[in-house]
Amino acid sequence: MKGKMANSKIVFDSILSQLTEIDSAEAYAMAALLLWHDYRLSLSQILSGKEIVPKDYSEIISRINQHEPIQYILGEADFYGRTFIVNPSVLIPRPETELLIAEIKKYNLPSPKILDVGTGSGCIAITLKKEIPSAQVYALDVSAEALRIAKVNAARLQADIHFLHNDFLKHDLFISEVDILVSNPPYVAKAEQNLMKENVLHYEPHLALFVADSNPLIFYQSIAEKSKDLLKPNGKIFVEINEKFGAEVKQLFEQAGFVQTKIVKDIDSKDRVVMASRH
Repeated sequence: MKGKMANSKIVFDSILSQLTEIDSAEAYAMAALLLWHDYRLSLSQILSGKEIVPKDYSEIISRINQHEPIQYILGEADFYGRTFIVNPSVLIPRPETELLIAEIKKYNLPSPKILDVGTGSGCIAITLKKEIPSAQVYALDVSAEALRIAKVNAARLQADIHFLHNDFLKHDLFISEVDILVSNPPYVAKAEQNLMKENVLHYEPHLALFVADSNPLIFYQSIAEKSKDLLKPNGKIFVEINEKFGAEVKQLFEQAGFVQTKIVKDIDSKDRVVMASRH
């Protein structure tokens, strides 16, 4: 059928019928995403049977049935209305992480100096630069490959970011007078692995996901400690958290001398972000 036209609804139904290893709602979303990615067809256009030149989806369907994330298969993921390049060296941007952006934007700081700790794909740092063009944005990661992807995304989206290759837990940063420190650090305890979906556990980078059961708050402790030198007076911290540790992370910052601490819930009413200010 190469070069011939086909009914998009028939193609959609064919893809759907072959996605046998994932639940029906997820399969429906995946099939729709594939046709959007390749043909920019909305769901209504698909269901109306718009004519398309079909392609062979057998390999992609096989990979999806093995629970490989579709974002890695397609090489891209959306975040805050923009498309980011992703591969297995970086976490797939999550909708709940957009809450960090929304909370930071509420403060309307003029020309803020921002540090993103553990930037991964660069989605947080780049989005903040695009949403607050006057910001001076620094982004660090321990992974050289993650930084390579972040730099590609910054170039594609025309965002001027200062990238730093640094192990935040081990090394000091030669940066100060920061207005905002933001981070979505590793926060999943290894004991929680059995609760995770296969597409996350087997494909996404464990370096960016997991922390030791013995010290699941290690990154927040380091952020609290180092922020005393990094932040300006009244500088602010915004961190994404494991929903199970909201109260503990808030208390950690309070015990470190931070004020105006607050837990922000996500759309599912789960503890998702902790905010704190340097006294």
